[in-house]
Amino acid sequence: MNTASWQTIPARIVPGFRLASGSNGDPCFPGGTLRMQTPHFRTLGLDLGCFHPGTVNAKIAPRHFRTGRARHTFRQVKWHPTDPAEDFSFFDCRLLRDNAPPVAGLIYYPHPETKPKHFPEPDVLEMILPWIEGLGYGAAISLQVPADQIIIE
Repeated sequence: MNTASWQTIPARIVPGFRLASGSNGDPCFPGGTLRMQTPHFRTLGLDLGCFHPGTVNAKIAPRHFRTGRARHTFRQVKWHPTDPAEDFSFFDCRLLRDNAPPVAGLIYYPHPETKPKHFPEPDVLEMILPWIEGLGYGAAISLQVPADQIIIE
């Protein structure tokens, strides 16, 4: 993809529900939702094995986002034994920090219209990334996303 089509947005790392990583201890999602979903995504053609099994949440307020053309979209993924199937999309992203190389990853977007609970905020993007040492809540970052995949308003 041509780097001229990427847009850079200032953001701040914020806590999420901690369901993706499983660190909230919810017994409905043993090991976290991403660990439960990853085999289904792999079967559908997206291997998330190179990423940390959790999400990093980037708040872009006062801006918000809309989805555009996803890198991957999977419909009706039945990943949980009792919850209904969900739709998921993934978008390219890069996280930038001072004095550090860019880190490539994916924006993880469970479609709100198919989620049974834990709805996303319109100004928070969930990223799946490799483990980043020293990245914590409150950190100021820049987030790069392709302009045709994520529309920033």
